[in-house]
Formats: sequence, C-alpha cells, structure tokens
Amino acid sequence: MDSFEINKIIAAILITLLIVLGIGKISDFMFKIDKPSVVAYKVEATDQDGQIGQASSESSVDISALLALGTVDHGQKVFKKCKACHSIKEGGGNNIGPKLWNVMFRPVGAISDYKYSKALSEYKKEWNWEEMNGFLIKPSKWIKGNKMGFAGLKDEKDRASVMLYLNQNSDQPKNLP
Repeated sequence: MDSFEINKIIAAILITLLIVLGIGKISDFMFKIDKPSVVAYKVEATDQDGQIGQASSESSVDISALLALGTVDHGQKVFKKCKACHSIKEGGGNNIGPKLWNVMFRPVGAISDYKYSKALSEYKKEWNWEEMNGFLIKPSKWIKGNKMGFAGLKDEKDRASVMLYLNQNSDQPKNLP
C-alpha cells in the first residue's frame, strides 16, 4: 500500500467526522430552542422528624378529589404490577416485598417478619392517603434510600384505584376522606 492510498483513507475518515460533527452543529443552530426564563424545581423539604418528603404540589394534593377518580375494580387490575413482589391476601406471606393486607393506616415498616431497608425502618409515619399517594408516584424519591425498585404510578386514576384497592383489602377498611 503506497502513501497515496493511506492519504485517501485518512482523508475519508476526517471528512466523515467533519460531516457528522457538522450536521450536529448545523442542526443545533437551525433548531435552536430557547430555554424558559422561569425554571420550576421540585424542592425536597425535611419535616420535624428530619425525614425527607415532597414539598408543595405532591403533598398538598386534594385526596378526596384524587380518590374520586379511582375504583376498586380498576385498582385490582393495576395491582397486578405489584403482585410480582407483594401479597395482598389475608394471611398471605411476604414475598420480595412485604405483605400488603391491612397496609393502609399501618405504620411504615411495621411487619415484624420482613426485613425493611433502613430508610423504611426509620420512617416514622403511617401509610395514610397522602403518604401512600406520594410513595406510589415515585417510591425512590418519596422515601430516599428504600430498596423498592418500582418506577411508580404516574397516572392519578391508577394511584387512586390502587389506594382504594389496598384500603378494601383490610380487616377494617377506612372511610374515604
């Protein structure tokens, strides 16, 4: 192979790189998106216990209106996502996650025969409507450091329905707010 062919190969590689990088720069210039002047951030606030919870929008949800969106039947369908790790049957055992019979209005981390993460063990609250709603949105953000690998339920109807279904699967279902 002579030097002329090596020069052609090097030139082809350089031109390809210039074209790829050039197209990226040209498209950035042509399709420039202005960043908004106001940026909204989610601010995590600590409460009196030093626990991290979601501030403002997620913790001040009108629970009555949210629960009105859901149904127990829809919650049973959505709960199929949870069944891979949790049991909901009365007298059911723990799986990868703790059993969820009577979970509503039970203290967080209260099942004695399940090994909770340190974050859940130290979270000194109970699973009320607001806590369950926030946790179901994104468990890893609501209680930092918990070992639940679930992405969360973004849809309000799904969350409301799952909470109604969890409430129904209890010795004494609570009245809706």
